[in-house]
Amino acid sequence: MSPTLILSLIAGYFVVLIIISILTSRKATSESFFIANRNAPWYMVAFAMIGTSLSGVTFISIPGMVATQSWSYMAVVLGYIVGYLVIGTVLMPLYYRLRLVSIYTYLEQRFGFWSYKTGAFFFLLSRAVGAAFRLFLVAGVLQLAVFDGLGVPFAVTVTISILLIYLYTFRGGLKTILWTDTFQTMAMLLCVGVSIYLMADELNLGFAGLVKTVKESAMSQIYFSDPKDDKFFWKQFASGAFITIVMTGLDQDMMQKNLSCRSLPDAQKNMFWFTLAIVIVNVFFLSLGVLLYQFAAAKGIALPTDAVTGKVIGDNVFPLLATNHFSLFAGIVFILGIIAVTYASADSALTALTTSFCVDMLDIKQHDEAKQKRLRHLTHFGFSLVLIVIILIFRAINDQSVITAVFKAAGYTYGPLLGLYSFGLFTGRGVHDRLVPFVCVAAPLLTWFINANSKAWWGYEFGFEILMLNGLITFLGLLAVSRPREVATELNPAL
Repeated sequence: MSPTLILSLIAGYFVVLIIISILTSRKATSESFFIANRNAPWYMVAFAMIGTSLSGVTFISIPGMVATQSWSYMAVVLGYIVGYLVIGTVLMPLYYRLRLVSIYTYLEQRFGFWSYKTGAFFFLLSRAVGAAFRLFLVAGVLQLAVFDGLGVPFAVTVTISILLIYLYTFRGGLKTILWTDTFQTMAMLLCVGVSIYLMADELNLGFAGLVKTVKESAMSQIYFSDPKDDKFFWKQFASGAFITIVMTGLDQDMMQKNLSCRSLPDAQKNMFWFTLAIVIVNVFFLSLGVLLYQFAAAKGIALPTDAVTGKVIGDNVFPLLATNHFSLFAGIVFILGIIAVTYASADSALTALTTSFCVDMLDIKQHDEAKQKRLRHLTHFGFSLVLIVIILIFRAINDQSVITAVFKAAGYTYGPLLGLYSFGLFTGRGVHDRLVPFVCVAAPLLTWFINANSKAWWGYEFGFEILMLNGLITFLGLLAVSRPREVATELNPAL
């Protein structure tokens, strides 16, 4: 594919997004920016959340990992179901009853000022790093495929990409995001569907043959044998449940969409159908991974390997085949798909960061609408610059091991949120509020220390379940600084 064609696709794609923005941001207010006037149809929210919950990393990595991890990730996906059940029955009723705009407001009502600010800070940190990292990976792909050949510096590529996101989100916010993410989810699903269909056609597989090929492949294995293995089913299953509770139920980015539904029953319907859809979508991604390797083997295509280990670089398999060995049409669909899934998560993250900072840090509701609008626009632009700076820092480091470590470290920041909300919902105790920030900083550090030494100490290797350990340490730390209090049942329906 020529750089000119790819550039034309990107330009046309953003033109569509900006048109959607213009049509959906008329008469936009802070209420529409933050929670879409609490008037969004549940089915639109459910569909839009598919694109938001995935990313360019997921889009490429899940199919690529089946060669080494088989279908072990499916255990995580099945764990999602339990997590979404907890969100729909425990967290969402609480958020709707308190009519929250930022979900971290609950922490102030339950514990106090410092607990509230600590929860909001950990969200802002983790979401900013995570969104920047995802954009960094895709910007790197586009830089190699298009902009290096045109002599455009990486910093310019990143700046233009972020500013384009800013342009179509700064006015309408969530009201616009629901429409753009719906469009982008459609583009992503089209890419996966077309890729599966074209490879099945090339391999002369009908639907029955396709199912049989995936089912009988060694790459479709799920691991039940060794509990110490980080791919062990029940370990992955439990991790999936807790990851969902924290990274959806305790994440402003994801819950902001749920809070835009017209009522709690609508939001719960959205969660039910979204759960079903996300499981099916992940089955498609894993099936796509099996077919990619089958296709490469059948066509005698040499896959990219690591120069040191000689192992196939899974993250490069889908991009390589789509842009060099599929048809031109399939290559175009792939480019649109990866752009769609990446910017669907990035634009949503930018809006959520703006919402959390305005509500949690600036207390924006104390101002009139005109000042709210000015503060909102400044914050939105400010976080756009923050994302650019973080991405350029990643580029300057230029060390994948360090960058990956930074990205994994962002996952540690969800542990304190898990501990805070668990303690708030399932105990009747108060805390010494000023000590909460110290507990929430110490818990991830202690978790990291245990994780770094667990294999040497016990022969046990942590996987995704590191989140549970982090949350448990935070919970115990809060218990240590807690004190008796009257049970405020109006804020704590779990008691």
